[in-house]
Amino acid sequence: MSRKTGIVKDQRYLRHSAGFGHPESPERLAAIYEMLHNPLMSWKFMEIEPREATHKEIETIHTPSYVEYIAGTAGQRSVFLDPDTATSPETYTTAKLAVGGVCNAIDSVIEGKVNNAFAFVRPPGHHAEKDTAAGFCIFNNIAVGAMHAILKHRLKRILIVDWDLHHGNGTQHSFYSDPRILYFSTHQYPYYPGTGSLQEIGQGKGEGYTINVPLRGGAGDASFVKIFRKILQPVALEFKPELVLLSAGFDTHFQDPLGSMRVTPEGFAALTRILLEIADSCCRGRLVAVLEGGYHVAGLTRSVKAVLEEMLDETHCSKEKFSSWEREADEDTNQIIEQVISKINPYWKVF
Repeated sequence: MSRKTGIVKDQRYLRHSAGFGHPESPERLAAIYEMLHNPLMSWKFMEIEPREATHKEIETIHTPSYVEYIAGTAGQRSVFLDPDTATSPETYTTAKLAVGGVCNAIDSVIEGKVNNAFAFVRPPGHHAEKDTAAGFCIFNNIAVGAMHAILKHRLKRILIVDWDLHHGNGTQHSFYSDPRILYFSTHQYPYYPGTGSLQEIGQGKGEGYTINVPLRGGAGDASFVKIFRKILQPVALEFKPELVLLSAGFDTHFQDPLGSMRVTPEGFAALTRILLEIADSCCRGRLVAVLEGGYHVAGLTRSVKAVLEEMLDETHCSKEKFSSWEREADEDTNQIIEQVISKINPYWKVF
């Protein structure tokens, strides 16, 4: 039984430049697109056309004045939005296209045209706050996508999983008091952007709906798999999302220049399988992945390929493999799992 997987890809995403020598380079997508263009791969996917998101859509997350400010950079050579984040003449249009690509991927999955989808867009999004750019991100693609699913498709429960190396501060803050969104993040800590501590669990009605798993450098496949199986899976099955969204950053790859995590392509495939199992149990397999970080171009491309093969059901991480990884997880991992569970235990009946 194979799945129908949609992809968003468009040469226009290569037009945004963050500046010479910047790690978030157009080469990242160019390499992924080349892999997808290979005759052995190209026929496997349904292509989803992106579109430019409207200001109204972007303003479900960002302030109108911030959206206008980004619009004002159009055609300008380079505007520094923060120490790491700059625009080029095409950035505003490209950033709208990134958001719209994610919204179209969500539509395709919810309308049943595909089972799941991966939006290969840039600039990335999860650090963008309501009124500021940050960490290479302009508009928060996944957060606007989640609001699009709520407003257009009337969804009431969405799971956002963020496995990027860096904590998705913008996504967390967008939904910090919103019980419709369960936000789950694994990330290197303490590290940029400095948010994502164990204590951050949401507020008001959203208390208990933000789950952070801060990790020291060096965590690999076994740690991530065990965390996903022991914390994320039980909570997600109780939450019963109607859609699973993934902020797919591949900077936890063992060769990435920006991090010190040890995840392999096989590990990313295993994490994808766990998300597919959650989606299969709760929402007919509806999963949409959105590209975030990942700065070792060859490692990024291999990892993306492994994730896509799992999404297509061409590979299938086995129960035995999961069990052996869980046995391999080190004491640090077991300790953080216990700490997270004791923190969220009051909110979830599954532990």
